[in-house]
Amino acid sequence: MQVLSRLPSGWPALVLNADFRPLSYYPLSLWPWQETIKAVFLGRVDVVSTYDKKIHSPSFSMALPSVVSLKQYVAQDRPPAFTRFNVFLRDGFACQYCGSGEELTFDHVTPRSRGGRTTWENIVTACARCNLGKGGRTPREAGMHPHRAPRRPSMYELQERGRRFPPNHLHESWLDYLYWDIELEA
Repeated sequence: MQVLSRLPSGWPALVLNADFRPLSYYPLSLWPWQETIKAVFLGRVDVVSTYDKKIHSPSFSMALPSVVSLKQYVAQDRPPAFTRFNVFLRDGFACQYCGSGEELTFDHVTPRSRGGRTTWENIVTACARCNLGKGGRTPREAGMHPHRAPRRPSMYELQERGRRFPPNHLHESWLDYLYWDIELEA
């Protein structure tokens, strides 16, 4: 991971909840500068930190926000949406049969042809090779058992898992609000 002291491309702002925690770690909660300025003018956010870059109009000048916090707290306790991305995140972007991170797919633990449903409790991340190898068989029939039993994660669990995957580029003004083990690069 590289920590930037210059402006990141597009000048995004890190968006924090009202408790000063990021709304999301993976993907990192970032807004384009245009959305950030709009939220500032609508009174929805407080500016916490700014870039050295300013924007200008004929009668106005403002430093571009690099970190903003929402004025209203957004509860993070709602159940996470069942999406391919969230299943991959729950499973650490690794095949639950062999551990590979290549060519990831969904696998129905109990195959759909056997009445298996597309739910948190019946879907695991599988590489294409394992998914094809298991086919329409049950884990017992195929001799392939997931490393972890599939289950619905909480939003908190997904956020914690997301912290394991820091983005490649972070602006130095964001570091006080992100909780990764980060080594600064020169």
